[in-house]
Amino acid sequence: MSRPGSTHRAELAGHLVETAARLLAEQGPRALTARALARETGASTMAVYTHFGGMPGVVRAVIHEGFARLADRLAAVPETADPVADSYLFAAAYRRSALADPHLYAVMFGGSTVAGFALSEEDRTIGRYTLRMARDSVARCVDAGRYRSVEPWSMARQQWCHLHGLVTLENAGFLPAGAAGSTDHEFRRHLRDFAVGAGDTIERATASLAVLDRPADDERSAPGGCP
Repeated sequence: MSRPGSTHRAELAGHLVETAARLLAEQGPRALTARALARETGASTMAVYTHFGGMPGVVRAVIHEGFARLADRLAAVPETADPVADSYLFAAAYRRSALADPHLYAVMFGGSTVAGFALSEEDRTIGRYTLRMARDSVARCVDAGRYRSVEPWSMARQQWCHLHGLVTLENAGFLPAGAAGSTDHEFRRHLRDFAVGAGDTIERATASLAVLDRPADDERSAPGGCP
C-alpha cells in the first residue's frame, strides 16, 4: 500500500505532465515554462525541479506520453481480411494523432524544440516502437500477395517516411485542399499510390479505400470521408 505522501507526489507529477501537454497543444512551445506550469497547476516552480529535474525533464515525460498515446491508437486498428484496407486505417490513425496535437507531434519527432529539450537515443527507441506495428502491417500485405515480396522492415520505414512527410506538410498547411476545404482526398490518393507502388493493383488499392468511409465517430476509422 502506497503512503499518502508518495501518492500525492505521483498525482502532482501526473498533473504537471497533463498541464504541460495542454499548454503545448493550446499555446505552442513558447508557452511551456516552469512559471506557467506553476501558475496553471497551483504548484511551486520548485515542484518542476523536484519531480523532473527541470523543464527538459517535463518535456521528456510529455513526449513519452505522446508516444504511448500514438501506440495505443495504432494498436486499436483492427485486423480484417483486407490487409491493405487495414493499412489505410493504420495510416488514418497516425494522421489523426498528428493533426490533433501538431505542436506535440513536432517535438516528438525532433521538428521543434522547447525548453532546451533534445531527443535522446532512449526517446528515439520509444518512438521506433511504432515502427514495429508498421512492419507487421506491411508483412500482412506481403503475405496476402497484395504487396510485392520485400523485407517488411525496409518497406515499413518507407511507409513511415511517407506518412510523416504527409502529416508534417498537412500540419504546415502545404497539402492542397479539395473543393470542400478538406485535405482528405489528397491523403487518400497518397495512400492508394503508395499501395500501388508497393505492388498492389490500382483496382484493388482503390477498392480498399472504401474502409475510410466509416462514420467519423468510429475511433478506428479515418477522418471524414471525401469524394
